[in-house]
Amino acid sequence: MKIPRLYSGSDGRSHWDDDFEVELAAGDGDRVSTLQKASGVSFRRAPRDHVIDWHPAPRRQYVVTLTGEVEYEIGDGTRRRFGPGSIFLAEDLTGQGHVARGVGAVDRVSLYIPLED
Repeated sequence: MKIPRLYSGSDGRSHWDDDFEVELAAGDGDRVSTLQKASGVSFRRAPRDHVIDWHPAPRRQYVVTLTGEVEYEIGDGTRRRFGPGSIFLAEDLTGQGHVARGVGAVDRVSLYIPLED
């Protein structure tokens, strides 16, 4: 299963990788990934128009949008929107980072899953 990954490039900017693979193996009639080590979960509720200016991710973490929408902008001007049920891996821990903007008509509720190495 492929999910987007946001990472730091050698140019000091964040970039999107659309080829990040979460390996799924045969389960009990379904497919499941191996268990990944995580240090906990946190939730955030932000107003629909909330903006977090340029910043790198604070840690390696999965970001899941539960309600609302968010737009992420990276240094080359690329913008991507994520809505309810979307997930990506944030690994842009250094450099310029990204901007996160709430968009849409409702507050955004997100789930963050910090990963352990």
